[in-house]
Amino acid sequence: MLRLPIELEIGLRYTRSKRRKTVGKRDGFLSFISGISTAGIALGVASLIVVLSVMNGFQKEVRDRMLSVLSHVEITAPDGLANWEPLALKVAAQPHVIGVAPMVSSQGLLSRESVMRGVAIRGVLPEEEGKVSDLPKQFVAGSINDLQPGKFGVALGAQLASMVGARVGDRINMIVPESDLTPAGAMPRMRTLQVVGIVDSGHYEYDSSLAIMHWKDAAALLRLHEPTGLRVKGG
Repeated sequence: MLRLPIELEIGLRYTRSKRRKTVGKRDGFLSFISGISTAGIALGVASLIVVLSVMNGFQKEVRDRMLSVLSHVEITAPDGLANWEPLALKVAAQPHVIGVAPMVSSQGLLSRESVMRGVAIRGVLPEEEGKVSDLPKQFVAGSINDLQPGKFGVALGAQLASMVGARVGDRINMIVPESDLTPAGAMPRMRTLQVVGIVDSGHYEYDSSLAIMHWKDAAALLRLHEPTGLRVKGG
């Protein structure tokens, strides 16, 4: 005779009780309580599995969206990274490194008409940026190749562009923390830029604050001669 596992045998015994209160009557209350308990446990486990699945999926989605804009590693030097090209080649030769690209990173104030917004300035090298992030694929208007050195073009996050009411072709003012000395005293450094692209990464934090320029234009705005660091993507 086939013998059931002890766990299943105990479960079946108490799920469908054979105890009788009186002759000819089955004790249905014990079976009912056992069934309700089993259903409650099953529902609780199912709910836990669903919640964990949703949380894991949400965490993966947020992480993927962040890494589509950010690089895995950043090598920075606030005053500029001298001789960055040999260093970039050395880093690119390391195991598990997929790509390396120069960057300029700073803060600024974007203004258009009466609207002003604080922004994160990111200087990139268009032909190399695709190796360290998905920014080239996230342009919903214009192209990353429109960021040409010397033309002082800028690509704005979709939410930021909406906040200031800017479209491709519009001109906006960028103010950076560094100041110039004039006869009237220290004046904030300001440059008029032309919007050449709109970026939509799907992550509000970046889409509402990111201003992307060619790294040479961003460096000129900050009075630097070299990028402030390297962005590195591993795999």
